Parts: sequence; structure tokens; C-alpha cells
Amino acid sequence: MRAAIYGAGSLGTILGAFITRNGGQIDLINHNKAHVAALKEKGAQVSGTLSFTQQVTALTDEEMSGTYEVIFLMTKQQQNASVAEFLKGYLAPDGVLVTLQNGLPELQLGEILGEDRVLGCTVAWGATMLGPGRCELTSAPDSLTFSLGSLSPRPNPRLHEVKALLELMGPVTIDSNFVGTRWSKLLINAAFSGMSAVLGCTFGEAAGNKASRRVVQALIKECIDVCAAGGIRIEPVQGKDIVKLLDFHGPLKKALSFFIIPIAIRKHARLKASMLQDLEKGKKCEVDAINGVVCAYGRKVSCPTPANDTVVEVIHRIEAGELRPSFENLKYFA
Repeated sequence: MRAAIYGAGSLGTILGAFITRNGGQIDLINHNKAHVAALKEKGAQVSGTLSFTQQVTALTDEEMSGTYEVIFLMTKQQQNASVAEFLKGYLAPDGVLVTLQNGLPELQLGEILGEDRVLGCTVAWGATMLGPGRCELTSAPDSLTFSLGSLSPRPNPRLHEVKALLELMGPVTIDSNFVGTRWSKLLINAAFSGMSAVLGCTFGEAAGNKASRRVVQALIKECIDVCAAGGIRIEPVQGKDIVKLLDFHGPLKKALSFFIIPIAIRKHARLKASMLQDLEKGKKCEVDAINGVVCAYGRKVSCPTPANDTVVEVIHRIEAGELRPSFENLKYFA
């Protein structure tokens, strides 16, 4: 079975390094020639909560040939339509595309490739690109988990092969309620990635500051309320029931939720949102596929989302050069 990671940036490079290190075979594909050249010459250099160097098979998209039975998709979602069309020619007739992106990308990818040829996977850990071939793992080693599933009611024949590949890095859960799993990850990203990008800080810093934690709490609450209004059951994350821990309907539970937030994110306190990394490079980020999805679904189910609306607005202003990531942006949430 041929497998590839398309868009092997920080997360993909570390995933590919783990798979290769533990006996798997996988191609790491990236259009960044400097990154690919560094991977070829020096291997994948992983630092942070774990430290190792692993020789990997790396190539640019121009060097791709043949077909793959499994392609892990780890590019930014803004180009999903064109990327899916491009990858059609490299996906075996019985192959499967596995999206490890944020938000709810399976719907669009399924329309292009067919619902039965798309699997979704949520990643419970984070990483930062330090330079060509160099990536920092920013989550605790015991949090390297995955949740795998599909929006199709039919079982995918490649599901257990994909699971076995991912297990070369960490534990994998197959979820029957994958929409609920997607929303549990979307909740975390909307709250912590959203505020990391708005404030220019790590997840831990966003949770540690009491003023920004109030906004984080509001973002979490909006996601929970939107799902409740839409009849979506949010799945636990790494065995923790987010709704039970963080939802509230009175002042006592609200105070408890506020206290728990920094504890809940402590394993990922060093994580710096990929949205923030994009903004720092002068690139547009995925806010419309993360907080924007919460806003859109909120409108659909008539559930207001003012905190998420403000995150989207502020980040678009940062993209336009009107603002910069800063704790000064908290004033827009007043």
C-alpha cells in the first residue's frame, strides 16, 4: 500500500517522522522546495516535548508519480477544491483521502471525490514550523491521539489500514458519531486557536489571562449552544466530556467552568495556533473554516454567536493590515 502526506508542514512532517520511525512507509509531499530539500538532506528534525531526527522520504508535488491508496490531506482549506481536483489523478481507484484539517472539510471533499472516498480525522496535538525541515511538537507526548471516522453511513474498506498507519504515532479512536467529534475539535479550535490568533499568544497564555479567558469561555459556550440547537452531540476529547466540564446555566457552574479552562488546556499550553503562524507570515488564515463555521451554523439554527463573530471580524482586520495580533484586541469583545 502506497501512502502519502500531502501538505507535510509542521503537523505532517512530525506525523510522517513518527510513521517512518516506527516501521511505516510514507511519502511527505510539500510544495515548499526549501523544506523538502532540508528533509532530504538532514531528515525531519523534531524538537519540543520530544526530540529526535528521522530520515524520511520527501518530495515536492512536481515530483509526484503513480497513485496512492491513502493520501493524508494537511493543506490549508482555502484551496481544498483545487487541491482535491489535483489529487484525483494520484488517488488509486480504491484509494481514500483522509483529511486531517480543521473545521468540517469532509462535505466539500466528498462532493468532489465521492463521500465513500473521504475519511475525516481529528488531531489532538499541535506543532509549529521552526524552519525548513525543523518542527516543534508543542503538545504533551501522552496527547498524541487521533479520532477517525466518516460522514458516509457505509463502512470504508480502507478504514482499518488508515487506523494502523496512524497508530504508528499514537492511539486512534474510530468514531461512529464523527460529526460530534468534528465539533469537539472545532470547539477547541474556535476558542483557543481563535484567541491565539487574535491576541498573538499561545493557548496557555490565552487561558491564563483572566480577561482573555472570559472570551475563551464565551466562545466555548457558543459552540455548545449551537450544537444543542442543531441536535449535535459533542463527543468527548481524550476521554473528557467537554460539555459536562465546561457548559453552564448558572453562576456557580459558570465560575467552575472558568476555573477549569486553564487546567483543561494545560497539555497544549505551548501550542501556537496555525492561524497565528499564518498571520505572522502575512498570509490569510483559516478563520472562516473555523470560527466562521460556528457563526454560519449559528445563523442556520437561530443561535447567536457574537464572540465568534468578533473573532472573525478582528482576524479579517488583521489580515487587511488594520490591526495586529495583540492583547489590545480584547477591547473589541467588550
